[in-house]
Amino acid sequence: MKRSLLPWLCFALALLVAPLVFPQSAALSLLSQMGTMVLLCLSYNMLLGEGGMLSFGHAVYSGLGAFGAIHLMNGIADGSAPLPFSFPITLVPLAGGLVGALCGVVFGFLTTRRAGTTFSMITLGLVELVSACVLMFPDLFGGEGGISANRVVGEPVLGISYGPQIQVYYLIAVWLLACTAAIYALRHTPLGRILNAVRDNPERAAFIGYDPQRVRYLALILSAFFAGVSGGLSAINFEIVSAEYVGSLRSGAILLFTFIGGAAYFYGPIIGGVVGVLFASLLSAYTQAWQFYLGAFFILIVMCVPGGLARLIDNLARVLRAGALNTRLARLLAAQAAAGLVALAGVVLATEMAYQLSLGSLADSGAGVAPAVLFGIAFDVHSPLTWSAAAALAAAGIAAIVRLRPSWSSSWSLAWKKMEAAEHVRREAASSCRIDREAP
Repeated sequence: MKRSLLPWLCFALALLVAPLVFPQSAALSLLSQMGTMVLLCLSYNMLLGEGGMLSFGHAVYSGLGAFGAIHLMNGIADGSAPLPFSFPITLVPLAGGLVGALCGVVFGFLTTRRAGTTFSMITLGLVELVSACVLMFPDLFGGEGGISANRVVGEPVLGISYGPQIQVYYLIAVWLLACTAAIYALRHTPLGRILNAVRDNPERAAFIGYDPQRVRYLALILSAFFAGVSGGLSAINFEIVSAEYVGSLRSGAILLFTFIGGAAYFYGPIIGGVVGVLFASLLSAYTQAWQFYLGAFFILIVMCVPGGLARLIDNLARVLRAGALNTRLARLLAAQAAAGLVALAGVVLATEMAYQLSLGSLADSGAGVAPAVLFGIAFDVHSPLTWSAAAALAAAGIAAIVRLRPSWSSSWSLAWKKMEAAEHVRREAASSCRIDREAP
């Protein structure tokens, strides 16, 4: 078995086993949201990571694709869809992708005529324009209430009606696996390679005969197609599409999640989509301040790990593979992780108490402010002792991190040099073997 196939088998196995490990209905819904968001982040990274195009309006293509998919679902239900054959729900995401690609043809012709900051500003204006138009045409987009549909249409095929959430999840998983493989294959085509060249040096790409604007245009159309597929899957999953699907908030979320995962790595958006949905769905069930934590986490990633979580994982994997992770480095890593958890506990406690003070005031009724509850423990938000404990935890954790940082930096530098030396020896050995095979 080729080593290149192993990650794909692991990915497919994870998609297959995930609902068996988490069979609860809430978990299945969360996994379905992760699948659609991962595909959306992967499509966005075709612009950002591969083409260097920072777009603030990628939700336009997924949202309009979702509207196209849900109109098709309603047309299939009432028989008004002008189709020559019975269109199965399984192929509805394909229709969403075609709508997204069509929107990419129209909007991309304008947005890709410029690059850099100008491109970003045009996409920002585009998302605001489309958001306004969605609310201006309620007959087509349903206004603020959106458009709903029923995904259980027609007779079940092989017992699959898409009524149970488990069936919807596996539909999303199949489309996600197929689209991920297609996006990966596109990276290694001549278009993908020249897109990297346009990202790195558009002048040289133009010098060898390629039009940078045309390359960016084709990349945006393909990216819009996969975003539309994600929108169609979301329409099937939630059975409703509203104006929020094309809004700037959703576009910003896609950007944040992709950056958190790591735009420089192919699997970075996969990590970012999973982590982002966990923040937005799971963490929001426990605290109303989840957006604060998401923003703080994003700032921390940009400042400390600019390459995203994928860069962190890749660096650790390379050090482990080279055998450069010694006992001292492991202890320093564990100590820094423990110090970080202590600092995090203090920050979370202070944040929750401050949030409770700002939103939970019941002074008018004379009942006072309700205590902040964390892990079943009530903390008095007016007690100086509680605030002192939060400050002490945060200060102790930060002080420990600062104190450990010099030792960690020196140990990590030594491990990194050892890893580079091991990789150099491995490359030299591989080069020698190749020369020996090619020798007559």
